[in-house]
Amino acid sequence: MNKHETTWLVVADGRRARIFSARMGGHGLTELHDLIGDDRMTREVGTDRPGRVQESANSGRHAMAPRVDWHRQAKQQFAREVAEKVNQAGLNGGYDRLVVVAPPEALGDLRKALGKHALDKLGGEIDKDLTHFAPHELINHLGKVLPKLEPPPRAKPPTR
Repeated sequence: MNKHETTWLVVADGRRARIFSARMGGHGLTELHDLIGDDRMTREVGTDRPGRVQESANSGRHAMAPRVDWHRQAKQQFAREVAEKVNQAGLNGGYDRLVVVAPPEALGDLRKALGKHALDKLGGEIDKDLTHFAPHELINHLGKVLPKLEPPPRAKPPTR
């Protein structure tokens, strides 16, 4: 690792993504972006009630199952939006190394949406949901996938 290497840490789930920056020898994580996706339930996202169908054998009617899981589709779209931001920053030299932390389904969606340039810089993946942790708590869960960070500088006591 280069002593000035910058690592981007993407901590995401299906509806929220937090992007942090960590510099080798730096003092902790710096939050760059906090992105929120569509968190409506599937029944709220669909446009209409499901269609009705008439039974051919009797006079019963029932609803047809929707062909699209709108909730899942919204999560995949959100992953593409997050990946686009990461891809663009990677092309512009915003980071040297990339680490992605997300539950398995979201991790797969993100991995699929990342471009070749970002995938080439991918230095680690963790399949956990850590979106609700504060930056100083995240460091304890990430172990060796982050660059070596220095402890934060101590505040000097006030002089009298």
